[in-house]
Amino acid sequence: MPADRIRNVALVGHRGSGKTSLNEALLYEAGAVNRLGSVADGSTVSDSAPDEKARQMSIASSLASFTWEDRKVNLIDTPGEPSFVADAMAALRVCESAVFVVNGVMGVEVNTERLWERASELGLSRLIFVNMLDRERADFFRTLEQLKESFGPHAVATEIPIGSEHELRGVIDLIDMKAFEYEGDDRENCKEIPIPDDMAATAQEYREKLIDEVAENSDELMEHYLEGEEISHEEMVTALKDGVTGGRLFPITCGVATKNLAVNRLLDAFVEDLPSPVKAGVVEAGDVTLEPDPGAPLVTFVFKTLADPFAGRINLFRVYQGTLTPDSQVFNCRTHSKERIGQLLVPQGKEMGHADDFGPGDIGAVAKLKETHAGDLLCDSDRDDVQMTLPPMPAPVMAFAVEAAAKGDEDKVFTALRRLQEEDATIDLHRDDQTGEQIVAGLSQVHVEVIVGRLKERFGAEVTLKPPRVPYRETIKGKAKAHGRYKKQTGGRGQFGDCHIEIEPLPDATAFEFENAIKGGVIPTGFIPAVQKGIEEAMAQGVVAGYPLKGVKVRLYDGSYHSVDSSEMAFKVAGSMAFKQAAEQAQPALLEPIMTVTVSVPEAHVGDVIGDLNSRRGRPLGMEPKGSMTEVKAEVPMAEMLSYAPDLRSITGGQGDYTMEFARYEEVPAHLAQKVIAKATEDKEAAHA
Repeated sequence: MPADRIRNVALVGHRGSGKTSLNEALLYEAGAVNRLGSVADGSTVSDSAPDEKARQMSIASSLASFTWEDRKVNLIDTPGEPSFVADAMAALRVCESAVFVVNGVMGVEVNTERLWERASELGLSRLIFVNMLDRERADFFRTLEQLKESFGPHAVATEIPIGSEHELRGVIDLIDMKAFEYEGDDRENCKEIPIPDDMAATAQEYREKLIDEVAENSDELMEHYLEGEEISHEEMVTALKDGVTGGRLFPITCGVATKNLAVNRLLDAFVEDLPSPVKAGVVEAGDVTLEPDPGAPLVTFVFKTLADPFAGRINLFRVYQGTLTPDSQVFNCRTHSKERIGQLLVPQGKEMGHADDFGPGDIGAVAKLKETHAGDLLCDSDRDDVQMTLPPMPAPVMAFAVEAAAKGDEDKVFTALRRLQEEDATIDLHRDDQTGEQIVAGLSQVHVEVIVGRLKERFGAEVTLKPPRVPYRETIKGKAKAHGRYKKQTGGRGQFGDCHIEIEPLPDATAFEFENAIKGGVIPTGFIPAVQKGIEEAMAQGVVAGYPLKGVKVRLYDGSYHSVDSSEMAFKVAGSMAFKQAAEQAQPALLEPIMTVTVSVPEAHVGDVIGDLNSRRGRPLGMEPKGSMTEVKAEVPMAEMLSYAPDLRSITGGQGDYTMEFARYEEVPAHLAQKVIAKATEDKEAAHA
């Protein structure tokens, strides 16, 4: 399909706004599927995974394609749950347009606003669909006012509903001033009717508001308008389309996805109002400008990877320039390696069709590439002048220690987790060097539960989750001297090592310094590294609660040796003995990690959130308004943040979220230190038992 006949559209919005139902209705109305599936029955094209059906929500984005009015529409249904926002961000990266689906009962919700900001940064054309208007307490006009408050006056109604709640029966098109009534949910359910008398004045009022807004976006129309001339239908349509393409006007449409009500009107809006890759203009990618030219050198961007246990990796891509053909060779610009393109796939939810080629502006999939995953560029030659990346993703904050449920399954679990990480960039997977635990972190408890569920369902790997241990540390606050002497006489050659050290605290609590101040060769140079090694090994298990000890300067200033019995081993033991003795005398202290926490919450909940952070020994650093939200910054000990995600959700009714990063180590208050020491002693005894 030529690039000027393609529309790439992402369906985005808050969880529960009906994106998946709308996706289903659009596919059904366009003839891509034969029946209207439902989320409740688990029969929709896009929510096809078992965990999506069980939870009745989208967890991953889903691509489907269809033709309407001789245009190819690539439609990406994205998750609305903030835990799976990575897929929504990636979809916005490769589409020219976003349709924001808004729940007519709940109005503008927090994730809608966040995604709107992201779409605005990317300069996307946006259209709004107010859904679920047949529900109790649904109100289009109240939602319209909310949309204007949240997104500015350029969000303007191009349709209004006929009737409300369960009496909703159709819509009035404010551009053509025509009314449409819907009966049943089949494809032939729409008929044109005269505008109802009781709606005529309202329709005229909102048409004038639409004309005002459209005229404001065109100097030529504004002139006609101010001179009192009639604006023609063609002028209005052209100005509206230009305003939408330029990201200056945001048409608001309405309907009911589950009843296929006004979905045909939305399809018409895709074709008439939303831009093609050609109309949207060239794409800047680093030093290169990409044009939708099928004959130009190939540039393809991979925006999503699916980890399929049978088909291996399936990569979803968008062609920006050139033509991708089957059985061809491309270069991965990140790994600088060649990849062979096999069959080209056309996803329709979980079903896969085949394509002969993909031209510029088109979106498709390919399986079994060796090293390619989301965020990679595929070109027909190895180049570093083209740069394109996925949008920055939120950092994972909900961490758990993960263990294989069955002995010997560790490698299987780790490999499966790595595969899932390729699919979802917001999963963090690492080994804690200090505690030795395998840590998996996600954006919320739900996110981690889904990861664990997918490990079992797709890869047969079962795991148990435990809260991660806090990586406490130890340090010293005073100076001390100590003498370590190791002497062992057995039959034959003995062991002898003897050293004197002095220790003092360093300003940097994470540092370690070793100073060799031996004079006159009282300890031979060859044994000095052994003393240092013994000290470092002793530091790995501190004297307070067995946590690593840091922030120390050690000075080796005296000692003695035996010409026959001294060895590296003996001096290593002597160094270790001396350090333990000195550390006990140097006011040892327990340290805990302090995190900088940034919480984004609605204004109404700021007081509750600050109160809760104070109860966690937090120190607020300040507040800053960010759009409709307020950002609260605080420093809080990590030990108090392990269960913060569910608590924040209940305080803010699911509207708050947070990020967290390490700031520094600080001393644990004495009364809490006793508890940590007691727990460490208990764990040590249990391990020995």
